[in-house]
Amino acid sequence: MPRNPNAERDNPCLREQELSFKCLSKYNYDRDKCEVFFANYNNCKEFWNKVRSDRRSKGIAPHLPPVEDRADIKAEYMKSKPPRD
Repeated sequence: MPRNPNAERDNPCLREQELSFKCLSKYNYDRDKCEVFFANYNNCKEFWNKVRSDRRSKGIAPHLPPVEDRADIKAEYMKSKPPRD
């Protein structure tokens, strides 16, 4: 469980961040072995920053959606993406 009780609310990429730290710890801080985790964390941050920016520009508050709404927002985004080859 996160030390900060608001960590999940404030950081939608908390899970990805924790997995990155866990990988670093496991591989004695060899960043090369954790590239996939870093890429996943960066993709997560990029996605939620875009969501935050879009909501801000539309006047939707809070700018970062509540934890309980995030799964639906991600699912909606995934439906709108073109399939990968």
